[in-house]
Amino acid sequence: MKKREIKKAVIPAAGLGTRFLPATKAIPKEMLPIVDEPTVQYIVDEAVRSGIEEILIITNSNKHCMENHFDRSYELENRLLESGKKEEYNMICGIANMANIYYVRQKEPKGLGHAILCAKSFIGDDPFAVLLGDDIVENHDGKPALKQLIEAYDKVQASIVGVQTVPDDDVSKYGIVEPAKGECLENRKVKLRSMVEKPAKEDAPSNMAVLGRYVLTPEIFDFLETQEPGANGEIQLTDAIKNLMISQSVYAYDFEGTRYDVGDKFGFIKATIEYALEKEELQGKLQQYLKDLVNTF
Repeated sequence: MKKREIKKAVIPAAGLGTRFLPATKAIPKEMLPIVDEPTVQYIVDEAVRSGIEEILIITNSNKHCMENHFDRSYELENRLLESGKKEEYNMICGIANMANIYYVRQKEPKGLGHAILCAKSFIGDDPFAVLLGDDIVENHDGKPALKQLIEAYDKVQASIVGVQTVPDDDVSKYGIVEPAKGECLENRKVKLRSMVEKPAKEDAPSNMAVLGRYVLTPEIFDFLETQEPGANGEIQLTDAIKNLMISQSVYAYDFEGTRYDVGDKFGFIKATIEYALEKEELQGKLQQYLKDLVNTF
């Protein structure tokens, strides 16, 4: 069987971002900055560092600024050059040249599964990656989370769901995977039997939560096209993956790295502070500010 490489990725970004209102009334949540980069740029950067060459972002009619961000801006570029700001000029041009990025609109808010289905023509018969914009993963001095999943896919040539272990009290917040009978993590990978969406603590089949990274075979579209709407009348990706398991093996991979839930206000603030602490020009001042702040409470 011919080995199929992962060179395409899909980033669903059509959500309304209601948890960040009123900021997201006019600004897409994916464009909210973590220090000085919008969250979607961190996601695109992870994809590029993982070997992805073509990216499709699923948007809606209110997200033009995301497209503008990854496009050339000749007026800005000229002004930077005229002002002698060569470093800033190179940075702006670099954003536009990160990858071949395409866009398609999800015309109706029918859920994550439907958003992925919008990518069918772009993907064709290739296996592909999915990166959800609410999850940023930082793996210092290690491989990006998506790269880890792609390497796991290369070994088994089957769909891979990215997971991390969460505490018992948190399983009800996530989709939880159920390993196949007799299977356990080996080299951070385990074959799956099923997935359960936000189970009660006593009903959870494991502590491995699905955290926004997938490598999927193109057969997933066969199930998404015929999928009955689930919760809230939406097409659920989880349901389609469960159906895929009937005819194909699906694995979970416990990826390494610190994951930030930037779709949550506290997670967003946490990511902002920790990324700021990594910037040399901010580190010292922010450390002192945080120390002073703690001492005032």
